[in-house]
Amino acid sequence: MKFVIIGHDGPDGETKRKMHRAAHLVNLERLDKQGRVILAGPLTDKTGSLLVLEFDSREDAEEFARQDPYTVHGVFASLEIHPFTQVFPTPR
Repeated sequence: MKFVIIGHDGPDGETKRKMHRAAHLVNLERLDKQGRVILAGPLTDKTGSLLVLEFDSREDAEEFARQDPYTVHGVFASLEIHPFTQVFPTPR
């Protein structure tokens, strides 16, 4: 099942993002190797990030988001997690 995760940056998000980016990417690379990353990246207005990822359950999505270095180290001040149905492009 796909989930949209929106991480909203805290007041020092931009500074903290630079310090913890490498660890955040390692976390995503693990999922990408499993074919679970649909898309991921920062919002260009510097307010946070958008991730579309596949998990077996909402609980798994929440656990991933809670343990991500951007959450642990305060880049993200808050998270939104929503189930998602991909229409376009046609899913793999």
